Amino acid sequence: MTIVENRKAPHEYFIEERYEAGIALEGWEVKAIRAGRAQLKEAYVMVRDEEIFLIGAHISPLSAASTHVQADPVRTRKLLLHAEEIRRLVGKVDRAGYTLVPLDLHYVRGRVKVNIGLAKGKKQYDKRAAEKEKDWKREQQRLLRSR
Repeated sequence: MTIVENRKAPHEYFIEERYEAGIALEGWEVKAIRAGRAQLKEAYVMVRDEEIFLIGAHISPLSAASTHVQADPVRTRKLLLHAEEIRRLVGKVDRAGYTLVPLDLHYVRGRVKVNIGLAKGKKQYDKRAAEKEKDWKREQQRLLRSR
């Protein structure tokens, strides 16, 4: 079940591979995510010292959450992957043009997971071509329905 989706990612990038990662969260963050107060719009994924981090994801704290915890809505959160997957991603990101992008937050057996994509940036003409293709498919569906 998808909690929040990064809708800008498919528009800005060609997503070549997808990985599912766990995410190290604090208790108040899990409560806020369950309440639907998460946002991935400005988030990105960064590799640092053989570890992968989610940076810029905004999780707004609940007013009823614990009062003794100082909540930082945009703190850096560690992503949890197998060592082999991390090595593979590090190798691909080091090559020119590849980046890691958070695609969505979702639940798997009650746990919050994040899908990250190995992506290559789109040029402006790629974005225009993708938009034309999407419009054409929408037009085809409209024509088929009108028959």
